[in-house]
Amino acid sequence: MWRAAVSVRSVLGRRALQAVCVLAVGALALAGCSNSEDSGPAVQKVGGIEKVDSIAAQLPDKIKQSGKLIVGVNIPYQPNEYKDPSGKIVGFDVDLMDAVAATLGVKAEYLESAFEKIIPTIQAGTYDVGMSSITDSKEREQQVDFTTYFSAGIQWAQQKGKPVDPDNACGKKVAVQATTVEHTDEVPAKSAKCVAEGKPAIDIKAFDEQSAATNALVLGQVDAMSADSPVTAYAIKQSDGKIEKAGAAFDSAPYGWAVPKSSPLAAVLQKAVQSLIDSGKYLEIAKAWGVEEGAITKSVINGAAS
Repeated sequence: MWRAAVSVRSVLGRRALQAVCVLAVGALALAGCSNSEDSGPAVQKVGGIEKVDSIAAQLPDKIKQSGKLIVGVNIPYQPNEYKDPSGKIVGFDVDLMDAVAATLGVKAEYLESAFEKIIPTIQAGTYDVGMSSITDSKEREQQVDFTTYFSAGIQWAQQKGKPVDPDNACGKKVAVQATTVEHTDEVPAKSAKCVAEGKPAIDIKAFDEQSAATNALVLGQVDAMSADSPVTAYAIKQSDGKIEKAGAAFDSAPYGWAVPKSSPLAAVLQKAVQSLIDSGKYLEIAKAWGVEEGAITKSVINGAAS
Protein backbone atom coordinates (compact mmCIF):
# COMPACT_ATOMS: atom_id res chain seq x y z
CA MET A 1 0.00 0.00 0.00
CA TRP A 2 1.27 3.45 -0.76
CA ARG A 3 1.34 4.30 2.92
CA ALA A 4 3.68 6.38 5.01
CA ALA A 5 6.11 4.24 6.97
CA VAL A 6 5.22 5.87 10.29
CA SER A 7 2.10 7.91 10.93
CA VAL A 8 -0.53 8.46 13.60
CA ARG A 9 -3.96 7.43 12.41
CA SER A 10 -7.17 9.23 13.25
CA VAL A 11 -9.82 6.93 14.70
CA LEU A 12 -13.12 6.52 12.84
CA GLY A 13 -15.56 4.51 14.94
CA ARG A 14 -17.52 1.59 13.52
CA ARG A 15 -20.79 3.33 14.23
CA ALA A 16 -19.74 6.48 12.39
CA LEU A 17 -18.67 4.44 9.37
CA GLN A 18 -21.88 2.46 9.39
CA ALA A 19 -23.80 5.74 9.33
CA VAL A 20 -22.03 6.63 6.11
CA CYS A 21 -23.11 3.29 4.69
CA VAL A 22 -26.74 3.93 5.53
CA LEU A 23 -26.61 7.21 3.63
CA ALA A 24 -25.08 5.49 0.65
CA VAL A 25 -27.95 3.00 0.23
CA GLY A 26 -27.44 1.00 -2.90
CA ALA A 27 -24.71 3.34 -4.11
CA LEU A 28 -22.31 1.09 -2.33
CA ALA A 29 -21.99 -2.45 -3.22
CA LEU A 30 -18.61 -0.80 -3.42
CA ALA A 31 -15.75 -1.93 -1.35
CA GLY A 32 -18.05 -2.50 1.58
CA CYS A 33 -18.62 -0.15 4.44
CA SER A 34 -17.47 -2.08 7.44
CA ASN A 35 -14.69 -4.50 8.11
CA SER A 36 -17.00 -7.46 8.36
CA GLU A 37 -19.83 -6.62 5.97
CA ASP A 38 -18.08 -6.48 2.62
CA SER A 39 -20.00 -8.48 0.06
CA GLY A 40 -17.39 -7.97 -2.66
CA PRO A 41 -16.86 -10.52 -5.41
CA ALA A 42 -17.06 -14.21 -4.74
CA VAL A 43 -13.79 -15.35 -3.20
CA GLN A 44 -11.81 -17.12 -5.89
CA LYS A 45 -9.37 -19.87 -5.04
CA VAL A 46 -6.91 -21.49 -7.39
CA GLY A 47 -6.51 -25.21 -6.94
CA GLY A 48 -3.86 -27.64 -8.04
CA ILE A 49 -0.99 -26.04 -6.15
CA GLU A 50 1.44 -28.62 -4.84
CA LYS A 51 4.25 -28.32 -2.34
CA VAL A 52 7.67 -27.75 -3.91
CA ASP A 53 10.00 -29.66 -1.61
CA SER A 54 13.18 -28.01 -2.84
CA ILE A 55 11.83 -24.56 -1.89
CA ALA A 56 10.08 -25.67 1.30
CA ALA A 57 13.34 -27.16 2.56
CA GLN A 58 14.81 -23.65 2.72
CA LEU A 59 12.21 -22.33 5.17
CA PRO A 60 13.53 -21.13 8.55
CA ASP A 61 13.32 -23.90 11.17
CA LYS A 62 10.77 -21.96 13.25
CA ILE A 63 8.27 -21.98 10.37
CA LYS A 64 9.01 -25.58 9.41
CA GLN A 65 8.36 -26.76 12.95
CA SER A 66 5.16 -24.77 13.47
CA GLY A 67 3.81 -25.41 9.97
CA LYS A 68 2.53 -21.83 10.01
CA LEU A 69 3.43 -18.59 8.31
CA ILE A 70 2.29 -15.78 10.63
CA VAL A 71 1.17 -12.88 8.45
CA GLY A 72 0.42 -9.38 9.74
CA VAL A 73 -2.25 -7.56 7.71
CA ASN A 74 -4.18 -4.31 7.90
CA ILE A 75 -7.75 -4.19 6.60
CA PRO A 76 -9.87 -3.16 4.81
CA TYR A 77 -8.08 -2.36 1.56
CA GLN A 78 -10.25 -3.87 -1.16
CA PRO A 79 -9.68 -5.87 -3.27
CA ASN A 80 -6.33 -6.82 -1.76
CA GLU A 81 -7.29 -7.56 1.84
CA TYR A 82 -10.65 -7.18 3.57
CA LYS A 83 -13.30 -9.19 5.42
CA ASP A 84 -16.16 -11.07 3.80
CA PRO A 85 -19.63 -11.17 5.40
CA SER A 86 -18.57 -14.06 7.64
CA GLY A 87 -15.62 -12.06 9.00
CA LYS A 88 -12.99 -14.06 7.12
CA ILE A 89 -10.02 -12.13 5.72
CA VAL A 90 -10.04 -12.47 1.93
CA GLY A 91 -8.67 -10.72 -1.17
CA PHE A 92 -6.07 -10.90 -3.91
CA ASP A 93 -3.18 -10.69 -1.46
CA VAL A 94 -4.74 -13.43 0.66
CA ASP A 95 -5.29 -15.82 -2.24
CA LEU A 96 -1.74 -15.26 -3.44
CA MET A 97 -0.22 -15.76 0.02
CA ASP A 98 -2.33 -18.90 0.49
CA ALA A 99 -0.90 -20.19 -2.81
CA VAL A 100 2.64 -19.37 -1.66
CA ALA A 101 2.00 -21.16 1.65
CA ALA A 102 0.71 -24.21 -0.24
CA THR A 103 3.88 -24.17 -2.34
CA LEU A 104 5.86 -24.22 0.91
CA GLY A 105 3.73 -26.90 2.55
CA VAL A 106 2.59 -24.62 5.40
CA LYS A 107 -0.55 -22.70 6.36
CA ALA A 108 -0.78 -18.90 6.33
CA GLU A 109 -2.29 -17.50 9.53
CA TYR A 110 -3.50 -13.89 9.24
CA LEU A 111 -3.39 -11.49 12.19
CA GLU A 112 -4.96 -8.04 12.00
CA SER A 113 -2.74 -5.09 12.77
CA ALA A 114 -2.68 -1.32 12.54
CA PHE A 115 -0.69 -0.58 9.40
CA GLU A 116 1.97 1.49 11.14
CA LYS A 117 2.66 -1.37 13.56
CA ILE A 118 3.33 -4.06 10.95
CA ILE A 119 7.00 -3.29 10.27
CA PRO A 120 7.93 -2.80 13.96
CA THR A 121 6.18 -6.08 14.80
CA ILE A 122 8.13 -7.88 12.08
CA GLN A 123 11.34 -6.41 13.48
CA ALA A 124 10.31 -7.72 16.90
CA GLY A 125 9.83 -11.20 15.46
CA THR A 126 6.10 -11.49 16.20
CA TYR A 127 5.06 -11.70 12.54
CA ASP A 128 6.94 -13.71 9.93
CA VAL A 129 5.62 -11.60 7.05
CA GLY A 130 3.91 -8.25 6.58
CA MET A 131 1.32 -8.45 3.81
CA SER A 132 -0.75 -5.30 3.39
CA SER A 133 -0.20 -3.85 -0.08
CA ILE A 134 3.04 -2.36 1.25
CA THR A 135 5.04 -0.33 -1.25
CA ASP A 136 8.67 -1.42 -1.37
CA SER A 137 10.71 1.77 -0.87
CA LYS A 138 14.38 2.52 -0.21
CA GLU A 139 13.42 4.04 3.15
CA ARG A 140 11.53 0.94 4.26
CA GLU A 141 14.33 -1.32 3.01
CA GLN A 142 16.48 0.13 5.79
CA GLN A 143 14.09 -1.50 8.28
CA VAL A 144 12.99 -4.73 6.57
CA ASP A 145 13.57 -6.72 3.40
CA PHE A 146 10.90 -7.09 0.71
CA THR A 147 9.93 -9.81 -1.73
CA THR A 148 8.09 -8.12 -4.60
CA TYR A 149 4.84 -9.59 -5.91
CA PHE A 150 2.87 -6.85 -7.71
CA SER A 151 3.20 -3.45 -9.38
CA ALA A 152 0.80 -0.65 -8.44
CA GLY A 153 0.53 2.97 -9.47
CA ILE A 154 -1.56 5.86 -8.21
CA GLN A 155 -4.96 6.31 -9.85
CA TRP A 156 -7.43 9.15 -9.30
CA ALA A 157 -11.19 8.77 -9.61
CA GLN A 158 -13.97 11.29 -10.09
CA GLN A 159 -17.75 11.31 -10.15
CA LYS A 160 -19.20 10.19 -13.47
CA GLY A 161 -19.22 13.10 -15.92
CA LYS A 162 -17.57 15.54 -13.51
CA PRO A 163 -13.96 15.72 -14.74
CA VAL A 164 -11.06 16.50 -12.42
CA ASP A 165 -7.48 16.92 -13.63
CA PRO A 166 -5.09 15.26 -11.14
CA ASP A 167 -2.38 17.68 -12.26
CA ASN A 168 -4.58 20.74 -11.73
CA ALA A 169 -6.95 19.98 -8.86
CA CYS A 170 -6.39 23.31 -7.11
CA GLY A 171 -9.30 24.19 -4.85
CA LYS A 172 -10.87 20.73 -5.21
CA LYS A 173 -11.80 18.40 -2.36
CA VAL A 174 -9.79 15.18 -2.70
CA ALA A 175 -10.32 12.08 -0.56
CA VAL A 176 -7.43 9.85 0.50
CA GLN A 177 -6.85 7.13 3.06
CA ALA A 178 -4.90 8.37 6.06
CA THR A 179 -1.22 7.33 6.20
CA THR A 180 -1.03 6.45 2.51
CA VAL A 181 1.57 8.05 0.28
CA GLU A 182 -1.34 9.75 -1.46
CA HIS A 183 -2.08 11.42 1.88
CA THR A 184 1.46 12.17 3.04
CA ASP A 185 3.27 12.89 -0.23
CA GLU A 186 1.42 12.85 -3.55
CA VAL A 187 -1.62 15.09 -2.98
CA PRO A 188 0.20 17.48 -0.58
CA ALA A 189 2.89 18.00 -3.25
CA LYS A 190 0.23 18.83 -5.82
CA SER A 191 -1.42 21.19 -3.33
CA ALA A 192 1.89 22.94 -2.60
CA LYS A 193 2.37 23.48 -6.34
CA CYS A 194 -1.07 25.10 -6.51
CA VAL A 195 -0.19 27.50 -3.70
CA ALA A 196 3.19 28.32 -5.28
CA GLU A 197 1.35 29.28 -8.45
CA GLY A 198 -1.02 31.54 -6.55
CA LYS A 199 -3.96 29.13 -6.81
CA PRO A 200 -6.09 27.74 -3.96
CA ALA A 201 -4.73 24.70 -2.13
CA ILE A 202 -6.27 21.26 -2.56
CA ASP A 203 -8.68 20.51 0.28
CA ILE A 204 -7.37 17.09 1.37
CA LYS A 205 -9.94 14.93 3.12
CA ALA A 206 -8.24 12.02 4.92
CA PHE A 207 -10.25 8.99 6.03
CA ASP A 208 -9.16 6.18 8.31
CA GLU A 209 -10.42 3.54 5.88
CA GLN A 210 -10.35 3.43 2.10
CA SER A 211 -14.02 2.42 1.95
CA ALA A 212 -14.96 5.70 3.67
CA ALA A 213 -12.86 7.72 1.22
CA THR A 214 -14.61 6.00 -1.68
CA ASN A 215 -18.02 6.54 -0.08
CA ALA A 216 -17.29 10.27 0.15
CA LEU A 217 -16.69 10.40 -3.59
CA VAL A 218 -19.79 8.38 -4.46
CA LEU A 219 -21.90 10.64 -2.24
CA GLY A 220 -20.45 13.78 -3.82
CA GLN A 221 -18.86 14.96 -0.58
CA VAL A 222 -15.54 15.31 -2.43
CA ASP A 223 -14.60 16.03 -6.03
CA ALA A 224 -12.05 13.23 -6.46
CA MET A 225 -10.12 10.51 -4.71
CA SER A 226 -6.55 9.29 -5.00
CA ALA A 227 -5.60 5.68 -4.20
CA ASP A 228 -3.51 2.76 -5.41
CA SER A 229 -4.47 1.69 -8.94
CA PRO A 230 -5.94 -1.74 -8.03
CA VAL A 231 -7.97 -0.17 -5.23
CA THR A 232 -9.38 2.55 -7.49
CA ALA A 233 -10.13 0.05 -10.25
CA TYR A 234 -12.03 -2.14 -7.79
CA ALA A 235 -13.98 0.82 -6.38
CA ILE A 236 -15.00 1.93 -9.87
CA LYS A 237 -16.12 -1.58 -10.78
CA GLN A 238 -18.24 -1.84 -7.64
CA SER A 239 -19.77 1.67 -7.90
CA ASP A 240 -22.42 0.81 -10.50
CA GLY A 241 -21.18 3.54 -12.83
CA LYS A 242 -21.20 6.33 -10.26
CA ILE A 243 -17.46 6.98 -10.37
CA GLU A 244 -14.82 6.71 -13.09
CA LYS A 245 -11.09 7.13 -13.67
CA ALA A 246 -9.66 10.65 -13.64
CA GLY A 247 -6.62 10.53 -15.89
CA ALA A 248 -4.18 7.65 -16.21
CA ALA A 249 -2.30 5.76 -13.50
CA PHE A 250 1.18 7.07 -12.65
CA ASP A 251 4.19 6.52 -10.36
CA SER A 252 4.14 2.72 -10.51
CA ALA A 253 6.13 0.93 -7.81
CA PRO A 254 6.32 -2.63 -6.44
CA TYR A 255 4.30 -4.06 -3.61
CA GLY A 256 6.39 -6.30 -1.39
CA TRP A 257 6.03 -8.80 1.44
CA ALA A 258 8.07 -7.48 4.37
CA VAL A 259 10.33 -9.81 6.39
CA PRO A 260 13.11 -9.16 8.94
CA LYS A 261 16.38 -7.83 7.55
CA SER A 262 18.69 -10.56 6.25
CA SER A 263 16.07 -13.25 6.86
CA PRO A 264 16.32 -16.28 4.54
CA LEU A 265 12.53 -16.08 4.29
CA ALA A 266 12.80 -13.31 1.68
CA ALA A 267 14.48 -15.65 -0.79
CA VAL A 268 12.09 -18.50 0.03
CA LEU A 269 9.06 -16.29 -0.67
CA GLN A 270 10.69 -15.04 -3.86
CA LYS A 271 11.24 -18.57 -5.14
CA ALA A 272 7.71 -19.61 -4.17
CA VAL A 273 5.97 -16.73 -5.92
CA GLN A 274 8.26 -17.09 -8.95
CA SER A 275 7.20 -20.73 -9.14
CA LEU A 276 3.57 -19.58 -9.22
CA ILE A 277 4.37 -16.97 -11.88
CA ASP A 278 6.10 -19.57 -14.05
CA SER A 279 3.26 -22.08 -13.68
CA GLY A 280 0.58 -19.52 -14.60
CA LYS A 281 -1.18 -19.83 -11.22
CA TYR A 282 -0.14 -16.32 -10.22
CA LEU A 283 -1.79 -14.73 -13.26
CA GLU A 284 -4.85 -16.89 -12.71
CA ILE A 285 -5.22 -15.46 -9.21
CA ALA A 286 -4.65 -11.88 -10.44
CA LYS A 287 -7.29 -12.27 -13.15
CA ALA A 288 -9.78 -13.71 -10.66
CA TRP A 289 -9.58 -10.44 -8.74
CA GLY A 290 -9.40 -8.17 -11.81
CA VAL A 291 -5.92 -6.85 -10.97
CA GLU A 292 -3.96 -8.43 -13.82
CA GLU A 293 -2.76 -5.00 -15.04
CA GLY A 294 -0.36 -4.97 -12.09
CA ALA A 295 0.84 -8.55 -12.50
CA ILE A 296 4.62 -9.02 -12.62
CA THR A 297 6.72 -11.58 -14.47
CA LYS A 298 9.72 -11.57 -12.12
CA SER A 299 9.85 -11.33 -8.34
CA VAL A 300 12.93 -9.77 -6.76
CA ILE A 301 14.23 -9.01 -3.29
CA ASN A 302 14.30 -5.30 -2.46
CA GLY A 303 13.15 -3.95 -5.81
CA ALA A 304 12.50 -0.34 -4.84
CA ALA A 305 13.49 2.33 -7.34
CA SER A 306 13.22 5.17 -4.82
